[in-house]
Amino acid sequence: MFVAAFPRIISPRSLLFTGLLGTLALAFPAVAAEKKPAGEAGLLPLEELRTFTRVYDHVRNGYVDEIDDAQLLEYAIKGMIAELDPHSAYLDKEAFADLQASTSGEFGGIGLEVSLEEGFIKVVTPIDDSPSAKAGIMAGDIVVRIDDAPVKGMELTKAINLMRGAKNTPIKINVMREGVDQPLEFNLQRDIIKVQSVRTRTLEQDYFYIRIAQFQLDTGKDTVQKLRDQLKKNPATKGVILDLRNNPGGVLQASVEVVDAFLNGGQVVYTQGRMDNSNISYNAEAGDVTNGLPLVVLINDGSASASEIVAGALQDHKRAVIMGTRSFGKGSVQSVIPISNDRAIKLTTALYYTPKGRSIQAQGIEPDVDVERVQVAGIQQGVSTTEADLVRHLGNGKGGKESNRKEREQKRVSSAELLKEDNQLHEALNLLKGLNIFIQSTPLAAAAPEIAPDIAVQPTPATDSPQ
Repeated sequence: MFVAAFPRIISPRSLLFTGLLGTLALAFPAVAAEKKPAGEAGLLPLEELRTFTRVYDHVRNGYVDEIDDAQLLEYAIKGMIAELDPHSAYLDKEAFADLQASTSGEFGGIGLEVSLEEGFIKVVTPIDDSPSAKAGIMAGDIVVRIDDAPVKGMELTKAINLMRGAKNTPIKINVMREGVDQPLEFNLQRDIIKVQSVRTRTLEQDYFYIRIAQFQLDTGKDTVQKLRDQLKKNPATKGVILDLRNNPGGVLQASVEVVDAFLNGGQVVYTQGRMDNSNISYNAEAGDVTNGLPLVVLINDGSASASEIVAGALQDHKRAVIMGTRSFGKGSVQSVIPISNDRAIKLTTALYYTPKGRSIQAQGIEPDVDVERVQVAGIQQGVSTTEADLVRHLGNGKGGKESNRKEREQKRVSSAELLKEDNQLHEALNLLKGLNIFIQSTPLAAAAPEIAPDIAVQPTPATDSPQ
C-alpha cells in the first residue's frame, strides 16, 4: 500500500483513494519504482501518482463546495481526455446520446458543427438548411458567447449541450468573424435538425450534382442508389459534380463506400495507430457505378475528415479533378469506446493516409484547381447579336439549326444565375463540359492503377466520429 509514502492523510475518506492506488500497485508491480525507466512501457510513475492524490485530497477537502468522489473522478477523466487533442472527448450520458443521434442524422439544436481551437469554439460548418445556416453563420466563425455566457475555456461538450435543446426554444449566439471588427449577434430558434446526408439535382440536363452534407451510416448506399437512378433515367449523363464543401466528416466506412462508387478497385485509405487493430486498409471493389464519367469534387476549408478521405483517394487515383480551396486538415480517426451502458470515450486511435501515403493531418487536401468562393455581381446584361439575327440573312446551307436568340437568352440567364448563386459550382460545371469534350477524342482508362497498400489489412473496423 502507498499510505506510508504520504506524510499527511487529512481525513479517513482519503484512505479510500490511497487504497485505490494500492490496488494499482498490485495490478502493476512496477509502479512502485520511484522513476519509470526511459522507454519502458506499462509502468506507472509513482511520483506523479503521489502528486495526483495530493491534489485530489486538497480539492475534496478544501474546495468551497463539497463534491462527492464520483463527480471528482469524472472530472479527472474528462480532464485527462480533453488534454489529448481537440477531437478526443469523454462522453457522458447526454453527449453519448447526442453522438448516436448525429450519426443517425436527427437531433434538436441549431445545426452547427464545431471544434475547440485555442480555448474558443470554432464553427467547422453550419449544417445545410439549419437555423444557423439560414441565419448566416459561416465556417470559420468563432463563437464567443452562448446566451450571454462566455465560452472561452468552456469544454466542447458543454458548449454543444448549451446549443442543443427543444424545438422552438430561443438561443442567442455571438460570433467573431475575420474582417469584422465587432461581434455578430444571431438570435435563433432551435429546431429538429434532420441532416439529409445526400441531395442531388441535374444541371443543364446532362450533368449530375451530388451534395453530401455529412457522412452518416447510410450515406454510401444512398449515393450509389442516386447515381444508379440518374443513369437509368438519363443514360446520356455527361459528368458528375460531388460537392463536399463544409462537410465535417462522419462515419469512415460511409466515405469508403462513396469512393467505391467511382473507383474500379484499388485502395481508398489506410489507417495507422499504436494498436494492431488500428492498422487497417480499406479497398474499393471492382466496378465503377458511373462507368468512368468525368468527375469534379468541390472542397473548401470546411471539408474535414471523411470528406478529405474521399477527395484524397479520388485525387491519388486520378479519378477526379479536385476544385475549390484547401481542406480543413483533420487526418485522425476517433474510435468510440463504450465504458458503461450510457458512457463512452471518443479517443483518437489512428491517423489515416491516402493511397499514395499522404497524411492529411494539419495539412489538408490541396485542390488541383484553386477557385475561391466569391460573390459575383454586376453581370453584363443583354445578348449579343449574331448573323442569324440579321434580316435577310443567308440560310445555313447544310441544314444545320440556326442560332436562336431566345435559346441563347435562356442559356445566358441560366449560366448567370448559377454564377451569381455559386461561382465555384459554376466553374466546376464549365470544367466538366471541357472534360466531356476531351474524352470524346481520348479513350478513358478503364480502371485507375491500383496503389498497393503500405500496411497489412486487419479485420477490425475503425470509426471516424463526426465533430
